[in-house]
Amino acid sequence: MDFNWSLNPYMGCAHRCTFCYVRAFERRADRPSDDRYGWSLRVKINVAEVLRAELARPSWRREEVVVGAATDPYQPAEGRYRLTRACIEALGDWRTPFGIITRGPLVVRDADVLQAAALRAKVSVHFSIPTLDEQVWRTTEPGTAPPRARLHALEILVRAGIRAGVAMAPILPGLSDRPDGMAEVVRAARAAGATFLWASPVNLRPGTREHFLEALARDWPSELERYERLFAGRAYLRNADAEPAMETVRELKRRYGIGDRRARRLAPEMAPVQLQLAV
Repeated sequence: MDFNWSLNPYMGCAHRCTFCYVRAFERRADRPSDDRYGWSLRVKINVAEVLRAELARPSWRREEVVVGAATDPYQPAEGRYRLTRACIEALGDWRTPFGIITRGPLVVRDADVLQAAALRAKVSVHFSIPTLDEQVWRTTEPGTAPPRARLHALEILVRAGIRAGVAMAPILPGLSDRPDGMAEVVRAARAAGATFLWASPVNLRPGTREHFLEALARDWPSELERYERLFAGRAYLRNADAEPAMETVRELKRRYGIGDRRARRLAPEMAPVQLQLAV
């Protein structure tokens, strides 16, 4: 991943996506990565307090922090604990740039603190929307809000001046990589005002692999042989297998003109400059 710092107020995720790469981390930590994953959560109740202490260190250089790289920061528990909101306030107070990755429309609740933070540091919100196909969504993301609810949340944030866009991730061979299906996502992202769009293919590391293939055998048995061949002895697709879908996404972004079209763009204020006074 192309960042050095991540923050996860929760561990475990009620979304229970069949393809979630975090299952691999759970297995490595000797925690359940199978059907039990997501039915219990670990809540870091003092995360904002610890975060503020870390941000106050003289050694902190205000590098970008990615919120939600290992578990969704806007899963249902956030409605009760409000830990992600508290972390956004801390990051904003300390002028630390951050990006949020989520499938949770609950993020619109925090538009006010996101706006405040965006005036002090670079802020972005990445909505994971790999497909609009209802069957694929319901089957592979059983605990998530509908993709179009995420698009509506994106539209609200963009209108509020916040930089928000779409992450088409993960793209699933044979399930969500059809050009017409990907075009539907990109068109919808454009209509919602997405300021950016990126995509990445699925990866199946140990822990994720076993669970996903079991689900695939149950829900799309005709696809099982394809995945066993594509991922034989490897966790990631070969470039030759991944590139056609990635090129399709690049072409769709060009065709539909994905870019920052916000009427109001919140951005950090210029830092004060010390002027040299003539003696």
